[in-house]
Amino acid sequence: FTWLRQLLEWQSDLIDDREYLETIKGDLFYEDVYVFTPKGDVISLKQGSTSVDFAYRIHTEVGNHCTGAKVNDRIVSLDTPLKNGDIVEILTQKNGHPSLDWLNFVVTSGARNRIRQWYKRSHREENVSRGKELLEKELGKKGFESLLKSEQMLLVAERFNYHNVEDLLAALGYGEITLNLIVNRLRDATREVTQVEKNSDICEEFFEQKSSLMLPRPTQTSSSDKSHPIAGVEGLMYHLAGCCNPIPGEPIIGSVTRIHGISIHRQGCSNVENVPGERLVPVSWNYTNENQGRPQTYPVNICIEVMDRVGVLKDILSRLMDNNVNVKNAQVKTSPGHPAIINLCIEVSDRQQFEKTCTQIKNMSDILNLRRLSQVE
Repeated sequence: FTWLRQLLEWQSDLIDDREYLETIKGDLFYEDVYVFTPKGDVISLKQGSTSVDFAYRIHTEVGNHCTGAKVNDRIVSLDTPLKNGDIVEILTQKNGHPSLDWLNFVVTSGARNRIRQWYKRSHREENVSRGKELLEKELGKKGFESLLKSEQMLLVAERFNYHNVEDLLAALGYGEITLNLIVNRLRDATREVTQVEKNSDICEEFFEQKSSLMLPRPTQTSSSDKSHPIAGVEGLMYHLAGCCNPIPGEPIIGSVTRIHGISIHRQGCSNVENVPGERLVPVSWNYTNENQGRPQTYPVNICIEVMDRVGVLKDILSRLMDNNVNVKNAQVKTSPGHPAIINLCIEVSDRQQFEKTCTQIKNMSDILNLRRLSQVE
C-alpha cells in the first residue's frame, strides 16, 4: 500500500488539481528504478531519479530539510542518478531547505512541485515584511504612516488585482511592483474618498451638459449596424478604461465622466464600485470580425512568475506567436536565487483568445504563476 499512501500525501501537499494530476501521470506510470531505504523498504522511482527525488518520495519534510545523501554508505552529490538496488540514506538538518538549483536535476513531478510550493510559502512572510518596511519608511517621509492601516490600502491592492493588502506587500517586497506606483495609487485613492460627496453634483452637471458629449451623426444610420464595437454608447464620446483594459467577451459597464464622456470598464472593476448608480450606463460588446481584414486588438497586461532558465522567455513568446498574439512591451526582472518576473503588454482580439493563450503558458512546467494586471505598470 506504499503507492496509496503516496497518493494521499501528494493530494494533501499539492493545492493545484492540475499539478496533482500531472504528478500522478508523471510518476506512477513510468517507475522502473527500485532502491532501498536503510531499513530495507523498497522505493520505486522514475528512471534517472536522484536522492532529492527519493527524499521527497519518503516525505515532504524529508525533502525540504535534505542537506546531503549517502548511497551504499558513500556520500554522493544530490544530482547523482540512482540505480537499481542502491541503498539510499538522506541527511537532513533542521535549518536545511530546498534550493532552486534542484529544479535543474530532479525528474519526478512530486519533487518538482514540492520545491515550488516550499519556495512560494517560505518566502512569502519575508517578502511581506520587507514590503511593509519599505512602505512604512516611504510613507513616514511624507507624514502619512496612518495610511498603511487605512481602508484605502485595500482599495489600492484591489486596483492592482491583488486579493488583499498582504498580497500587495508581498509583491512589493519581491519586486513585482514598485514603491512609487503604490504610493501614487494610495494618494489617488485617498483623494477619491474625499471626493465621494461631490459625485452627485458632478453627475447632475454631466446630464445637464450631455449634449456636449454628442458626436456628429452620419447622414444615414442603421439600428442593425454591427460595426460599432460597443452597444449603448452610439453617438456619444467614450473610451476604454486603462485601469482594467476590458476586452470583447467580458461583461462591461459604462461610467459617466466629467470631461471624457463615458468610460468603459470591466464589470467588477474597483474604480466603479463607489460610482453612484445614476452615473452608470448599461453597455455591451457589439463586436464582430466579419468584413474586417484584420480584427481589432486590445491591450492586456499580464505578470508571469517563472523559474529562471536559458530560453524561458523565448518559449513564452513562442506560445504567444502560436496564438497570433502580439507583444507591445516586455519587461524582465531577475535576481540570483529567485524566480524571474516577466511583465508583458499583449494585444488580443477577445476574451477567448486571451484565456486560451494564458492556459497554454500556464501549462509550461517552469511557470509558477500568471495573473492579469489591472493597471499599466
